[in-house]
Amino acid sequence: MNFKQVETFRAVMLTRSMTLAAAQLHTSQPNVSRAIAQLERETGLMLFQRAGSRLIPTIEGEALFKEVTRAFVGLEHLSESARSIRQLGAGAMRIGAVPGIAMTVMAAAISRFRRVYAEVPISVYTSDSRTVANWTATRYCDFGLVAYLVDVPGIRSARWRNENGVCIVPAGHRLARRRRIVAKDLDGEDFISLTQGDGTRAAIDAAFEPGARRLSIETPYAATICSMVGMGLGVSVVNPLVVRSLRTPGIVSLPFEPAIPFPSYILFAEQHVESAHARTFFECLQETVREV
Repeated sequence: MNFKQVETFRAVMLTRSMTLAAAQLHTSQPNVSRAIAQLERETGLMLFQRAGSRLIPTIEGEALFKEVTRAFVGLEHLSESARSIRQLGAGAMRIGAVPGIAMTVMAAAISRFRRVYAEVPISVYTSDSRTVANWTATRYCDFGLVAYLVDVPGIRSARWRNENGVCIVPAGHRLARRRRIVAKDLDGEDFISLTQGDGTRAAIDAAFEPGARRLSIETPYAATICSMVGMGLGVSVVNPLVVRSLRTPGIVSLPFEPAIPFPSYILFAEQHVESAHARTFFECLQETVREV
């Protein structure tokens, strides 16, 4: 017994005609007759009684048809599942992201993604780059968006953007009218910094002479830094993407020297195949960043 014979038997049962079954299967009536005869011979069952031009299923034929119907329902379910996977993917999408992305362009990127996949559940988890890398390596998240690379086994990475940091000062600050800021210009200024242990913090600190700034406030979030600078609590050097995205009132953004790179990386677990959802979301994220 093969699938072609079973499919032919099902078509004959549904149409009660070998001629109509042949048309439905895009074959000839003799081919249908041959397939039914082979099926009867291989199963040892008489499936139909012939009454002139009519086909009447036997009790055995009706019983076999019930089993065939169950099998075809399963096949139709598989087909529906495949359509669902094409449209919705294999399930919820879990994204790990550093605050500099999660608190700025994430919402706009998700909104753009929703135009393509309106029903896909999304979970966004936010932490530092090391934690996001660990989430990705263990597949707790489908992919991670980080600000710097850490030595976590089991991940592969790709840099997808890189910009130099900008200096932000309050709108009424003495440096607000400068065309650019150099590190020495901030000597003696209250400096609002990222917390110790952040990979970007180390790069910023390296640009200044020890003790030249007054490290008055620390916070893990660049968005918080922008808000504090807007309130006149100090100055800082931050990711320009955060500044452009938030448009915090009361701050002025200026080019800063020496150049401090603020890269962004996307992480995947090794041996993990990138899903259609992830590809589409990343495209939406890149489009969002280009528009900011």
